[in-house]
Amino acid sequence: MLDDTMKSQLQAYLGKLQRPITLIASLDDGASSGELRALLQDIAALSDMVTFNDSGTDARKPSFVIAREGEANGVRFAGIPMGHEFTSLVLALLWTGGHPPKVEADVIEQIKALDGDYAFEVYMSLSCHNCPDVVQATALMAVLNPKVQTVIIDGALFQDEVNARQIMAVPMVYLNGQVFGSGRMTVEEIVAKLDVGAEAREAAKLSAKAPYDVLIVGGGPAGAAAAVYAARKGIRVGIAAERFGGQTNDTLGIENYISVLETDGPKFSAAMEAQVRHYGVDIMNLQRAEKLIPATEPGGMVKVQLENGASLQARSVILTTGARWRNMNVPGELEYKNRGVAYCPHCDGPLFKGKRVAVVGGGNSGVEAAIDLAGIVAHVTLLEFADQLKADAVLVNKLKSLPNVDIVLSAQTTEVTGDGNKLGALHYKDRVSGAQRTLELEGVFVQIGLVPNTEWLKGTLDLKPWGEIVIDAKNHTSLEGVFAAGDCTTVPFKQIVIAAGEGSKAALSAFDHLIRSSVQAAPVVEAQAA
Repeated sequence: MLDDTMKSQLQAYLGKLQRPITLIASLDDGASSGELRALLQDIAALSDMVTFNDSGTDARKPSFVIAREGEANGVRFAGIPMGHEFTSLVLALLWTGGHPPKVEADVIEQIKALDGDYAFEVYMSLSCHNCPDVVQATALMAVLNPKVQTVIIDGALFQDEVNARQIMAVPMVYLNGQVFGSGRMTVEEIVAKLDVGAEAREAAKLSAKAPYDVLIVGGGPAGAAAAVYAARKGIRVGIAAERFGGQTNDTLGIENYISVLETDGPKFSAAMEAQVRHYGVDIMNLQRAEKLIPATEPGGMVKVQLENGASLQARSVILTTGARWRNMNVPGELEYKNRGVAYCPHCDGPLFKGKRVAVVGGGNSGVEAAIDLAGIVAHVTLLEFADQLKADAVLVNKLKSLPNVDIVLSAQTTEVTGDGNKLGALHYKDRVSGAQRTLELEGVFVQIGLVPNTEWLKGTLDLKPWGEIVIDAKNHTSLEGVFAAGDCTTVPFKQIVIAAGEGSKAALSAFDHLIRSSVQAAPVVEAQAA
């Protein structure tokens, strides 16, 4: 299962184990069980601190538990954790073996203090780049708190289970048999949902913070760049973000960021956060802004109220709240979200293996999604509202070469329908003939652009009718001391490299504002003779 390079790297990691661990497998005679046996035997052969046995009796086969020596409980993987989940496997091995996790100390204490019985079932796919965060979070919780049990389930391998629970999007998390959440979640988010009173404590802690020279709202490329540029001026900088990394967390491949030949979104996001932390920026993650209160006088404090009730103050504010996937806004879309309507082909595509799907949107993201899905599903229909595809020619040519793809132009999606539990059809209007048509299918992937995350700013500063923040060439908004950058603004071409450049500009403009603003001089205290 593991090549020599992977074995060498894994052996180095296993050298960090501080206590013995056991891999207990539940296997049958199937090919997947054979593959899992080979993987676990390879791992056990790399360290004297790891032993393997196949005495497990779990109903899910193949599966295995990573347990402390002499124990039978621990993190369970139902499947073969390779692909995006190989890192999750390595971390589970290390944590179970006593290697400390790179998590804030207060979060670790929160996990250990959870009181109650928590049985997590986490459904993932090996090609899902959103899944590892959830897998690693729930695995860590099981390692740190004996009252937490975690099973990681490969949805592609346990299709009957996925179908029975009608799971059509991953990651999907069940807690004690009930749906707990779907989509990317960090350990902090999961713990906050379980720890009653955590939100109030966090709000009080944030409100007590001293004012910032520059406060950035949003943690994508624009926010990260603004934070680095501002912090290098030697001033007090804070960044409040709903999810650090923003949309880059959901981007599979990044191949057009100058000096970086190729990377993926989660790696790019982690590198951004590491650089921001390097400069001592106060990162306040999992924070959603609710209201912007302008300064009452020139040079005064701008306030940002957060959804949890906290209030932050700053001499200047940079808005970098980014954008999110645009919905179709047709009947049935919300009803069948995660039950056939999806937005991430890389995450959820494997759940539609052998099924019929549609992709709505003929830009680069839509065509790339159709190409990826064509290798998994039975058939793809791509629908584009305009009379031609808007994607790059090389992508369009690739799409047209695929035998299981149909392209429908001038198609206006009007409704998605189903049986109340799962999607069954997409309805669209032929904009040329006016005819109403129906596609019977099991999945719809929506790829029709972005909506700026600026609803909370309406009535506070100037916005375009479609929600973008109006800025000038130096990123000034209509409010004194408030700047904006990135995908939430009127700057054209929503690209990572452009957002980063705009964030840098906004930070320089904010610093220029600070040094030009009148600051009340501190009173002079004359020294008195002793």
